[in-house]
Amino acid sequence: MSDAIQPFPATSALPAQHLKRTFTKVIWRLLPFLMLAFIINAIDRLNLSFAKLRMAEDIALSDAAYGIGAGIFYLGYILFEVPSNLYMQRVGARATMTRIMILWGLITVATAFVTTPNQLIAARFLLGIAEAGFFPGLILYLTYWFPAALRGRITASFFMAAMFAGVICGPLSGTIMAHLHGWRGLRDWQVLFVLTGLPAVVLGVIGRFWLTDRPEQATWLDDEEKQQVQQALAEETTCAVKHHGFADVLRDPLLYIAGLVYFCIYSGSNTVSYWLPTLVRGFGLEDLKVIGMVTALPFLGGLCAMYLLGRSSDRHMERRWHLGLTMLAAAASFGLLDLAQGNAVLSVALISLGAAAALSAMPLFWTVPPALLSASGAAGGIAVISSIGNLAGVLSQMAVGAVKDATGSLYLAFDLIAILLVFGALLLLIGIPARRLGRPH
Repeated sequence: MSDAIQPFPATSALPAQHLKRTFTKVIWRLLPFLMLAFIINAIDRLNLSFAKLRMAEDIALSDAAYGIGAGIFYLGYILFEVPSNLYMQRVGARATMTRIMILWGLITVATAFVTTPNQLIAARFLLGIAEAGFFPGLILYLTYWFPAALRGRITASFFMAAMFAGVICGPLSGTIMAHLHGWRGLRDWQVLFVLTGLPAVVLGVIGRFWLTDRPEQATWLDDEEKQQVQQALAEETTCAVKHHGFADVLRDPLLYIAGLVYFCIYSGSNTVSYWLPTLVRGFGLEDLKVIGMVTALPFLGGLCAMYLLGRSSDRHMERRWHLGLTMLAAAASFGLLDLAQGNAVLSVALISLGAAAALSAMPLFWTVPPALLSASGAAGGIAVISSIGNLAGVLSQMAVGAVKDATGSLYLAFDLIAILLVFGALLLLIGIPARRLGRPH
């Protein structure tokens, strides 16, 4: 991970070599833990898409009800997202993040014992409340430790962790459900929820002792290293957009443009996450382990694309065109998907390319909000943008489920997602000036 900070520009007073040594230490202290938390978080979202393949029959779960269950998670998330991020500024990241991890792990385990669609919907709503603030809190936490020159690659590292989760979640879920049916008297999908929920509880307890809220509180940095981190961050804030507080942030129209762009991106990545196993089974595949292996391909592609795009975006300090073209690539792949019906190989290739592009757009996007917001407005602003985007989790999943129930096919739903991605790319390129992101292009 240390090569993520090469090259690193010197500040006005500190040489690059000193900063590299200090930030390498920060990276190795914080990133492994936070990336592991992000992996577990991604698995605890993806597990529902695999559990659906078996639990649908056991609890009489229709595609429309599944769409509501997948979507209502985001309603709970949205309702408590802004308060959670604002509260994090008061109590600190350590207390906030560990509380979130323990609660979401316990609720994931409890989901194993639902017996009706309504109980599943209620469990997903509670899971959304429990997780609220985790992702925007993580983005905010990165701004406490890493300047903009590192943030593209650091952010990409977290999403690469999520892609790694996608790579292992399919084979892991397929193996658990294929071989552990009957463990402790539980059904295969119940075992899946239990075994993927417990690690979050354990990690939450560990995080209470491992995380540090701010550089000046880090006992594992010496005084000179603390000063180097603080100075690198301080010089960045002198060039930031000036907001006086949360109310001032809410009056900035770019906040809502960014939120709408994120809505379009999240419509694509979220639909992939929750419907990919169902779509792959529609290609004519039935074996759970085979479905798990095939669904790993888009995440492998996303893993490579995130790394390359993150490095390129940081090297050129250019965000808009990297993100816009990635969104358009995803739209093209999803739009062509229905033309490949009946051809399993071409279908897998298109969904892999489209999914990889849609997933890769996420870390590229999250380099944009910190450049639009001041330090005083970052907590609330990031949470508002995330909340607007997370509306896609509610609306897109309900819409996809309704389309699937009505037509028996997912292809029309992916056409609609493609249109949204094109709209989002145009909104980004036209609505957000390049000068607000650090340098003109």
